Amino acid sequence: MPLPYPPGARLAARPQRVEPCPTCGDPVGRGYPACLTCAERVDELWLADWVALRGDTDERELAATVLAAPAGTHPWTCADWAMRLIACPVCRAELGTGAGCVHCAKTDQSRWAWDHGAPATAMTGNEHTLRLAVAALRGAGEQRANVTGFWRLALPFLLVGAVPTPVQTSRIRVHLIAGRVDELGEADGFAAMAALAELPWRSE
Repeated sequence: MPLPYPPGARLAARPQRVEPCPTCGDPVGRGYPACLTCAERVDELWLADWVALRGDTDERELAATVLAAPAGTHPWTCADWAMRLIACPVCRAELGTGAGCVHCAKTDQSRWAWDHGAPATAMTGNEHTLRLAVAALRGAGEQRANVTGFWRLALPFLLVGAVPTPVQTSRIRVHLIAGRVDELGEADGFAAMAALAELPWRSE
């Protein structure tokens, strides 16, 4: 019998536009997860699914049940939330986030089986990219600075439903490597970030 692969991140309403965060001043989501307001606005997409699944069940018992179930049994948001509730038995960090921890790395890798096995209607491109962004930022110690920098810039636009094309992603990362963080941060979307003028090559 095929697994249900219930969709995730669709119970809470998405914001209609990118707005400044009243706490950190950056576009909402860019301060994730350190800014409490940015974290609340992002995490409500995950939490809505978790609350619907939880009912009166003990959270930690439910987390263990969700993580033990085959990928596709529960929404991907619930699998992610369950990982937040359980400490890694090896490094004691949030499961999947421990820098240099083999157990965390293995657990983090296993979560993506949902994305690879789900039917096309179970996850949109935006939802997949949003999941990548949040997982990367929660486990930032395992990522290169330009990778976390990209996801930090992208998250406010992912929250409103946008998704960058492969070409836009490539160009934005080139601009990040060139140190153009401030210019990228002022852009109003993926197209504007990708459209920054090329920097001339400089020879020694």
